[in-house]
Amino acid sequence: MYSYAQAFQELKAKLTVLYDDREAAAIAHEVVSHITQLSKVQRLVQKDHMFTTGQQQNFADARTQLLKGVPLQYVTGIAWFMGKEFTVNSNVLIPRPETEELVQWIVNEHSGSTPRILDVGTGSGCIPVSLKLALPGATVSACDISSGALETAAHNAQTLTAVVHFLQVDFLDLAARNKLGLFDVIVSNPPYIPFSEKERLHTNVRDNEPGIALFVPNEDALVFYKAIANFGKTHLSQNGVIYCELDADHADACKAMFEEQGYWDVTLRKDMFDNWRFLKAQVG
Repeated sequence: MYSYAQAFQELKAKLTVLYDDREAAAIAHEVVSHITQLSKVQRLVQKDHMFTTGQQQNFADARTQLLKGVPLQYVTGIAWFMGKEFTVNSNVLIPRPETEELVQWIVNEHSGSTPRILDVGTGSGCIPVSLKLALPGATVSACDISSGALETAAHNAQTLTAVVHFLQVDFLDLAARNKLGLFDVIVSNPPYIPFSEKERLHTNVRDNEPGIALFVPNEDALVFYKAIANFGKTHLSQNGVIYCELDADHADACKAMFEEQGYWDVTLRKDMFDNWRFLKAQVG
């Protein structure tokens, strides 16, 4: 049986095969904290305290998964987004800090208003749930093709007491998406990585996160953005706005496509890492 300190040290040492020392230590701290439900300071005070039998088994299970490259968030089942704890699993992408910037942009521009919002490809529901919590007067809907993702998103909305309407829709199906209503804001972080670039991804992402939420055909990397632009022309209110997260490699092409579709004030914005990551487009 391990003490808290022994568990941390052993896991950190093993994880250095996959991560640098700093990241290995951070992951080890998170795992032991998750298992013991104690903060780092509390564990240091109790560093010689021994795991219970159940905790020892949970630690062994977590160690096995982590050494196979499973992301920490899938091991703990938890990801933080906009200061809130979201449940995540292999049905959904792990929320990224860049996406918080997208949500904050929308919140800043619609604070105090009551927009009708649609999130396309909702995954864990982190975008619509966060928008509903920040804009309580908004009417928020979200769609996804995956029943597993929608189940996870609905759980997060219920846990965080956010009223969001979830719909199972294949957004690339014209007839299916045209059944959706009228909105003032459409937001999406859709799949945008060409299949040909799959091997360039970190193994944690490539081998664990859902491919349906990541990849698009090599010959049409903008397929979802085209569908969103097409949809917005008939399902956005006057002066309605689209906000999207982008792959920096296709940002200029995406901007040009929205302009060709008749949108105006099409704007690109960089993320915290200085990558062209976001687009805003307004319909006339």
